[in-house]
Amino acid sequence: MGYIIMISIIYNGKTYEYPEGTIFEEIAKDFQKEYKHKIVLCIFNGKVNELYKKATSGEIRFITTGERVGFKAYVRTAIMMMIKSLRDIAKPGELERVKIEFTVGQGYYCSVEGSIEVNDDLAERINRRMNELAQADIKIEKANYELEEGLKLFDAQGMRDKRNLFKYRKGTKINIYKMDDYYDYFYGHMLPSCGYVKHFHVMSYQSIQDEDSSNKTITGLMLVLPHEKEPERIAYLEPREKLFNALYQNTEWSKCMNVETVGELNEAVTYGQAENMILVQEAFLERRIGEIAKEIYERKGVKFVMIAGPSSSGKTSFSLRLDVQLRTFGLKPHTIAVDNYFVNRENTPRDENGNYNFECLGAIDVELFNQNMKDLLDGKTVDLPSFNFKTGKREYNGNIMTLEENDILVIEGIHCLNDKMSYALPEESKFKVYISALTTLNVDFHNRIPTTDARLLRRMVRDNRTRGTKAKDTIKMWPSVRRGEEENIFPFQESADAVFNSVAIYELAVLKAFAEPLLYQIGPEDEEYFEARRLLKFLEYFLVIDKTFIPNNAILREFVGGSIFPVG
Repeated sequence: MGYIIMISIIYNGKTYEYPEGTIFEEIAKDFQKEYKHKIVLCIFNGKVNELYKKATSGEIRFITTGERVGFKAYVRTAIMMMIKSLRDIAKPGELERVKIEFTVGQGYYCSVEGSIEVNDDLAERINRRMNELAQADIKIEKANYELEEGLKLFDAQGMRDKRNLFKYRKGTKINIYKMDDYYDYFYGHMLPSCGYVKHFHVMSYQSIQDEDSSNKTITGLMLVLPHEKEPERIAYLEPREKLFNALYQNTEWSKCMNVETVGELNEAVTYGQAENMILVQEAFLERRIGEIAKEIYERKGVKFVMIAGPSSSGKTSFSLRLDVQLRTFGLKPHTIAVDNYFVNRENTPRDENGNYNFECLGAIDVELFNQNMKDLLDGKTVDLPSFNFKTGKREYNGNIMTLEENDILVIEGIHCLNDKMSYALPEESKFKVYISALTTLNVDFHNRIPTTDARLLRRMVRDNRTRGTKAKDTIKMWPSVRRGEEENIFPFQESADAVFNSVAIYELAVLKAFAEPLLYQIGPEDEEYFEARRLLKFLEYFLVIDKTFIPNNAILREFVGGSIFPVG
């Protein structure tokens, strides 16, 4: 008689026996009841695995949609389902390309090119087809192909961007996912089948772009998905038209530069076009800063330029470059840091863990700030405070100020878009600017680069250079930083008078040389190891651009060093 070979699976310190050949998905079913959210991946013997794989003996931990890694797998799978559904619906020759452009809240904006008409009816047909795929629980298969064989599969589906991307990869193999008759490449893990994706909504999305005073209507698709915090509920898509317009304008600029994807960026580096691309990019950013300065100058009565943005968005460099542009209009800018209005350390509110919460509005002496600013607006002379970060106390060091006719205050701080921060100041006296690093470069047409990745790499490089902070410490504190942004910045971004995107299309190719050595310092024993490996794999896509090509007033210099401005 034959016998069944068993494998031993260790879960939470206990050992369980399974027949040899059992896949992780089957094991996950036995423990799903212990989890609030759906299990979608696992960590087996220290490595993240997709559930379709066969298990061997070892230790397992499960990942759900309520965790970042698991939720991103959900997003990628939903995107693949949407693209396949659109291809299934389109008539032959009707669809040229679909590109996942950028995110607006929990919406993923997709441009569609070809003769197919993008409207509400198309969106509803896509929803129906995606539901059919989910109900049929179509399997998602992963196979490893020889590079040229895989590229031929993509060529047959009209995906020329894939060939451009893998031209610069060192490997001779490529992992390709298959959903029924549709093949695609995705950067990151996927779910085992379409049945795991139950919460989504596709809608047509229109935006009016003001181009030289002649309105242009653009139409695309918006794939609305849940938030990581509530993965079983489709998120409400908040109207963020100003943010959308800023992202769209940068996307159009990238298209004009023929650098929409990493493959095209690598082409520019390979054929000696990087220096010219950098000069044009910096000219584009400078022009936008000049346009904002002009808006401020032409809006009579503005005395306070309020600047806010998330971590590592380049607020300091932007403020200083805006200062220069404002002077070209005869204005005399003066910089005020909101950090100087911190309450004394012992009065700082604490978070749920008992740690000081320096990012909440209660950490700022809002009343003193408003009193000082109102007095300046009324023509009074004010002794402005300074905050001593070593002692945790407010000090007065003779920083006396009186506002003259052409004087204007440039104020940078996390809460500057929140009217509670400047409640005593008349609205007409304020001009609000939202700044962020809104990445619009894609890996390829179906794999976008998360904005948070670019900012994380910026901060990692800067903090190591200026403070000696280790990469693992930057990664460890990043979720806390993100929570603060979601609470104190993002809800107010649409109230801005101007949105500035500080990202440079070339910057990840520059940051690579600085970030890689820092990430390699993170070992398997560290909690941040998986995130470090993910970022290292991501950086493999890029050819390096030497920082000597970067102008010394570039915002990127705030992070890699060598800035003409006093930014650390």
